[in-house]
Amino acid sequence: MTNKIEYTINLLKQAVADYGHDVVLASSFGAEDVVLLDILHKHNIGIHVISLDTGRLPQETYDVMQIWRKKSSLNIDIYFPDASEVEAMVKQDGVNLFYDAVEKRKLCCQVRKILPLKRALSGAKAWVTGLRQEQADSRSNMQAVEDDQAFGIKKFNPLIMWTAQDVWDYIKSNDVPYNALHDKFYPSIGCAPCTRAISVGEDPRAGRWWWEQEDAVAECGLHASPIKK
Repeated sequence: MTNKIEYTINLLKQAVADYGHDVVLASSFGAEDVVLLDILHKHNIGIHVISLDTGRLPQETYDVMQIWRKKSSLNIDIYFPDASEVEAMVKQDGVNLFYDAVEKRKLCCQVRKILPLKRALSGAKAWVTGLRQEQADSRSNMQAVEDDQAFGIKKFNPLIMWTAQDVWDYIKSNDVPYNALHDKFYPSIGCAPCTRAISVGEDPRAGRWWWEQEDAVAECGLHASPIKK
């Protein structure tokens, strides 16, 4: 575990050495992300942090977001979807359009998440994520450093070799603030109406867009590798 932590620290420092102020960490304040925030904070690694407020987040996400925003060593900016685009979408398809069809769910993700992320990454040359190979078969071939074709920049995945146990061992041993929904069987947390708790034995992503067909892609489009449910 110590070796994995050291590797993560070194990779984050490498990102800064290679790209300076042009590298950002995209955080949703999930378990993996708070590990990265804690490492940035404790080791004074100057990576700018961005997060997306879709307007539909659970209160528990806002609670942990506020805790981390009070850390003086972290520079965290919150990005919102364009109000006129949200209004047009809701006027046409309704506020809960994502329940009607996969295409409408993807539209909602596009308006509330992907477009704001593109704006947040505008001008950046690299970004950091909390992706792990263990999370899904489609992520098993992901590397620690990749070319992100979707956004046209470098992508650093410093937790890529960590297991879920590694993540939680770090959180517990370092008393890291985390989203309270994780204690209510929410391993993967997104927007409130699109996330539910899972049962014992279910896939960790089973709580995301659970009403869709089994062969639907359980991914919002932020990452190039899709995840089949």
